[in-house]
Amino acid sequence: MNVNNSLLIIGFVWPEPNSSAAGGRMMQLISLFKEQGYQITFASPALDSDFMVNLVDFGVNKVTIELNDSSFDAFIRHLQPDIVLFDRFMMEEQFGWRVAENCANAIRILDTEDLHCLRLARQKAFKENRIFQVVDLLEEAVAKREIASILRSDLSLMVSEYEMELLQSIFRIEKSLLFYLPLLVDQFEISPLSFQQRQNFGFIGNFLHEPNWNAVQYLKETIWPLIRMQLPKAVLEIYGAYPSQKVFQLHNEKEGFLIRGRAENAKEVISNTRVLLAPLRFGAGIKGKLLEAMQYGNPTITSSIGAESMHGTLDWNGIIEDEPQQFADAAVQLYQEESLWLQSQENGFTIVKQRYLKELFVVEFAKQVSFLKLDLKNHRQNNFLGQMLSHHTMQSTKYMSRWIEEKNKMK
Repeated sequence: MNVNNSLLIIGFVWPEPNSSAAGGRMMQLISLFKEQGYQITFASPALDSDFMVNLVDFGVNKVTIELNDSSFDAFIRHLQPDIVLFDRFMMEEQFGWRVAENCANAIRILDTEDLHCLRLARQKAFKENRIFQVVDLLEEAVAKREIASILRSDLSLMVSEYEMELLQSIFRIEKSLLFYLPLLVDQFEISPLSFQQRQNFGFIGNFLHEPNWNAVQYLKETIWPLIRMQLPKAVLEIYGAYPSQKVFQLHNEKEGFLIRGRAENAKEVISNTRVLLAPLRFGAGIKGKLLEAMQYGNPTITSSIGAESMHGTLDWNGIIEDEPQQFADAAVQLYQEESLWLQSQENGFTIVKQRYLKELFVVEFAKQVSFLKLDLKNHRQNNFLGQMLSHHTMQSTKYMSRWIEEKNKMK
């Protein structure tokens, strides 16, 4: 096939931009490469979902692939893409060795989404009722897999400057292997509803994501009762994709704690809410819900984890608090004081314009990809650890995969 400027994306799931920030992120990457003239094929072993986008509508070829199956080898040998983009380290782990074996000169890019090992280590520390320490990362089994995947890749896309610093200082990853590309805002038009036109507190987030579900439980059990003590008629509307029965069981009209389920239009939901609450106690990456709140003029109360790497040295678009009473007090204050609310809203607009506009990153990203194309051999030679890991992984993973494939044939 040998098409110039061809990109193969190997997706963990099919993109659902209306369900999660990860889905929106993937569509942004597709847009970036389309604008650079790439012909894109999106392949995934995942089952179709009711909320996935129709990739064909975006000029993207959709292909279903199999795990642990040599049919992928024939597929990629025929396609011969210039670039292969892995959606999260698990896809690089599963298919990276096959790409290296059958399409050696393809640039291998890993989109990390967030550092899974950081999120899981923080979650573990939280559940053990102790403070997370950076050294916890070194004991996290997923870290060994994730860091190995980053080393094997020619470039890893990072959404968080904090995580880039962690990779360089703790895991000694060379800066040349990392590229900062946060969630992007394509068009930014300020036409928000006024303070008086908005009402209620809000929360929005995919319920399949453990930090979001934990935050909703925390709101229900601890923070919302503290807010209602000061604002007895306050209402909190909770939106999110894939709510289970245990989520809907938290719904309570008398308490003003309303589980709304999937938001058909996130922009509309966020734009009509006066204050967004995001008391995240663990997690990683940057938070799509908080960036959307900034875009749509919705001030937020969040935790240090929620605001991590999102605003740089700029003032937050609301208030950052980690203690429940202070969090509740801040929420009440922001909900009632129009002058503070307006200033917080303006802070959010400034953060978007200075840190997330697509135009800030397009040129540098294109340059980075062009550099890899021109100097891939030297780039890989300078990453000896990655070469070594690729060699050994190709041997071990290859034969494990072949064994699974043969075993599956016997069923």
